[in-house]
Amino acid sequence: MAPQHTPDLPVLGSRKPSHRERVADALRAALIAGELRPGEVYSAPGLATRFGVSATPVREAMLDLAKEGLVDTVPNKGFRVTAVSERQLDEFTHIRALIEIPTTAELARTADPVALEALRPVAREIVTSAAAGDLIAYVEADLRFHLGLLALAGNGHLVDVVRDLRRRSRLYGLTALVEQGRLEASAEEHLEILDALLARDEEAVRAVMARHLGHVRGLWAAP
Repeated sequence: MAPQHTPDLPVLGSRKPSHRERVADALRAALIAGELRPGEVYSAPGLATRFGVSATPVREAMLDLAKEGLVDTVPNKGFRVTAVSERQLDEFTHIRALIEIPTTAELARTADPVALEALRPVAREIVTSAAAGDLIAYVEADLRFHLGLLALAGNGHLVDVVRDLRRRSRLYGLTALVEQGRLEASAEEHLEILDALLARDEEAVRAVMARHLGHVRGLWAAP
C-alpha cells in the first residue's frame, strides 16, 4: 500500500486535535477498513513509514489504541491488532442500529437545515474518497458525517457511545468493493440521508439509515 498521510480533519468540538490524536484517528480508520489486520504485529517505525509521519506520534497513538483495547503491546516488537469476533460485530451493529436509526430519523423534525447543509461537504468527501479508493479517508469522513449528524441531537453521551462502537467495528469488505467499483454507490447514500432529512421525510431517513447500516454486516463485511 502506498504511504498514507493523516488528512485535515474538521473538528466536531471547539478544540483542535493534536498531531498524536490525528495519527491515532488515521490508525483507527486503518483498523476499521482492514488495512491493519488482526493478529499481525506492527512496529511503530514501520507504521510511521507507511503513514508518512515520524515514529514518535505513531508510538504514542498506538499506546492510546492499546488503552482502548484495539491493539496489544508486544514487548520489543510493536503492537498486535486485537481480533473482533463475528458475534461481537453483530452486537456492535445491533446497538448502533438501535441508537442511530431513530436518532437520525428524529432529526428530520428537529434539525436546523443550515446545520444539515454544513455536513454536505463531508458527505461529498465520502463519495470522493470512495471513488479514489482511499479507504482511510473514507472511514474517517464517514465517522465525521455520522457523528456530526448525531451531535445535532444534543446528546454528547450518545455520540461518545456510537463513536466507540464505530471504532470497534471492522469493514473488511471495503477493499473488494473498491476493486469492483461498487463502493461509490454506497457512499452516495450519505447524500441521500441528507436530502431526506432536509425534505423532513422521517420515514425515508429511517429507511435509508436501515439500509445503510445493513451494509456493515453485509456489503462492507465480507473479507
